[in-house]
Amino acid sequence: MARLQLALNVDDLDAAIDFYTRMFATEPAVLKPGYANFAIENPPLKLVLNEKQGRDGSINHLGVEVDSKEEVSEAEARLVAEGLDTTGVAETLCCYAEKTETWLSAPDGNRWEWYVRTGDADNYHNVVVSQDGAACCAPEPAAGTSAPAEASRSCC
Repeated sequence: MARLQLALNVDDLDAAIDFYTRMFATEPAVLKPGYANFAIENPPLKLVLNEKQGRDGSINHLGVEVDSKEEVSEAEARLVAEGLDTTGVAETLCCYAEKTETWLSAPDGNRWEWYVRTGDADNYHNVVVSQDGAACCAPEPAAGTSAPAEASRSCC
């Protein structure tokens, strides 16, 4: 089952966890320092809260979570065939997870990741800080891809 991901920046993680727990009637699936991750069934949504990584309530990044590495590769091939610049498929440590993922930027600057979580990580990884002080997971483009370097370093 694929589901959309919404990663938000929050100033008060405890208040945000309380709000979204009550809003979606779902407890966080993962709690780490400065981080909460909800796997919401209805509506199908992966909600990620990142504490103090940008303006409160701003979008950190968006994503599509899929079930397999093959689905990530298929999405990558389709995106490239459509002429979209991506980072290429990579095995990464991002946020508190091991992932197979690819990234791309929308014309409005919002960053999207297409990914499958393959494991857990004990520490927060691949955090990139933009010029305005926002932070997000945003790996560098893969070698041989046409994504501009500045797009990979810009946060959502």
